[in-house]
Amino acid sequence: MLQDGKLYIGTSRKPDDTNNKPEYLDLKFGNRHGLVTGATGTGKTVTLQILAEGFSNAGVPVFCADVKGDLSGIGAMGEPKDFLQKRADQIGLTPYEFQEFPVIFWDLYGEKGHRVRTTISEMGPLLLSRLMNATDAQEGVINIAFKIADQGGLPLLDLKDFQALLNYMGENASTLSNQFGFISKASVGSIQRELLILEQQGAVQFFGEPALKISDIMRTTNDGRGAISVLAADKLMMNPRLYGTFLLWMLSELFEVLPEVGDPDKPKLVFFFDEAHLLFKDAPKVLIERVEQVVRLIRSKGVGVYFVTQNPLDVPETVLAQLGNRVQHALRAYTPREQKAVKTAADTFRPNPDFNCAEVITNLGTGEALVSTLEGKGAPSMVERTLIRPPASRLGPVTEAERQAIMKVSPVAGLYDEDFDRESAYEILTARAKKAVDAAAAQQQADADQTSQQSSGGSRWTLPGFGDEEPAATSAPKQAKPRAGYQRETVAEAAMKSVARTVASSLGRALVRGILGSLRR
Repeated sequence: MLQDGKLYIGTSRKPDDTNNKPEYLDLKFGNRHGLVTGATGTGKTVTLQILAEGFSNAGVPVFCADVKGDLSGIGAMGEPKDFLQKRADQIGLTPYEFQEFPVIFWDLYGEKGHRVRTTISEMGPLLLSRLMNATDAQEGVINIAFKIADQGGLPLLDLKDFQALLNYMGENASTLSNQFGFISKASVGSIQRELLILEQQGAVQFFGEPALKISDIMRTTNDGRGAISVLAADKLMMNPRLYGTFLLWMLSELFEVLPEVGDPDKPKLVFFFDEAHLLFKDAPKVLIERVEQVVRLIRSKGVGVYFVTQNPLDVPETVLAQLGNRVQHALRAYTPREQKAVKTAADTFRPNPDFNCAEVITNLGTGEALVSTLEGKGAPSMVERTLIRPPASRLGPVTEAERQAIMKVSPVAGLYDEDFDRESAYEILTARAKKAVDAAAAQQQADADQTSQQSSGGSRWTLPGFGDEEPAATSAPKQAKPRAGYQRETVAEAAMKSVARTVASSLGRALVRGILGSLRR
């Protein structure tokens, strides 16, 4: 499977259907990214599986999403089947040996794998705006919210923290607008409604602590194989925006956390982005530009990103140009868009004089693909019609009992399965509000004791933004006479200034964010 630093993909065929030569992916070009495309049922999942197997055996950790549920079989020993043995005989794969691979199962919902979470602060304003499908005005308010939280020492860990901060911003919109820019109460209200929708869709499970450590998806085993992290995404796909944003956040984390390594002999990690069209569908231009920048730069950090999708048109041209290793399964050409996709796919390959690429794409069989990888000095190889090798692991899903057994011996067992709720923005803002209310009440009582003429309907100190609302007056309050000279600062004014000082702390203390808004370590 692995020969001289190369990953075996399959065996190409001559025009007369006899074997041509083995097709490999050179590991030193594994971080030059890749693309796996093809219509439903043409064998993309098996291609993803055999690539993950090859990288794992080469000592490269792999992260991939199990969208349909059948990729989980990579953690179980392969089973002999007639059609698999037939393919092995066709391509000259002898001996055809079975193998199980080191797998770590993950699941945002904690049902089919270890819980995986991040915090609101770590996700950042750009990706959160994408998750909420925010308008430009709403995105501006979200950016202000993060600026207030980052500079003010208000950890945003989960949805209730963000909700508490939005409440504060809405109630003090006019005061905060003078310092941070215009804050529309209508936009704040719209964002709060979107938060409720996210909560109903299960995003509340994704935000919180303990947050995922990127190092836990970059593990290797004692025998030198790379661990394969498999994200259970069959339920997650019910909310495609959350799925796409989550994988994009992981890519952003890898970019911010990992050091520069140049061009290593093999990748530090390979990241498969299945159903890649969900990342780019309806994405704003600024996000696509940032993704292109991350894909272009993350190569030097030793990370290979492989997009898996049905149609090559699903990936923007600026990103498509960064993908050096390509496996093109069969495409259908019934509609004008499909015909354009066939032409696009054919034009991206280095031509082979033995066949017409555009014609072959529509006639490929299941488990057959056009393959072109980087070779030599990084130039693409001539495209070859290739029979993809059969997997060494199980073709199909593991049973629930097998999944639980794998999870029990997982190296991250017990690290992420329990929730942890430390003091964060919600608790801090609640405590400040209570302190301000108590101080105002104490001041009011002291004033009442000192001035017996004051009626119970007299003035009452409030702290804007913390829910300390003025009760309805039972009688008209007396007008206080202005006092000449120095006037002592009231409790409420002091409290408000204290909050303002905290919120407006120096930029030197502010957290630094990267290209996609994630926190820089």
